[in-house]
Amino acid sequence: MYRLQLITTFGELLLSLLAETGLGVAGLLLLLLTGVGIRTRREGLAVTAAVLLTMLMLQA
Repeated sequence: MYRLQLITTFGELLLSLLAETGLGVAGLLLLLLTGVGIRTRREGLAVTAAVLLTMLMLQA
């Protein structure tokens, strides 16, 4: 249980650092909104942010 939480935390940290360096503040904000949407079970927010993040990543 703790290992999964630890791996998840490090994964989120790694993704946020990658988004911050490669995609700037917009990528970091979209990654944050995706996580918030998933945690609060708001599918519209999570899907919209994920699609926008994917489009931003394709342009980078």
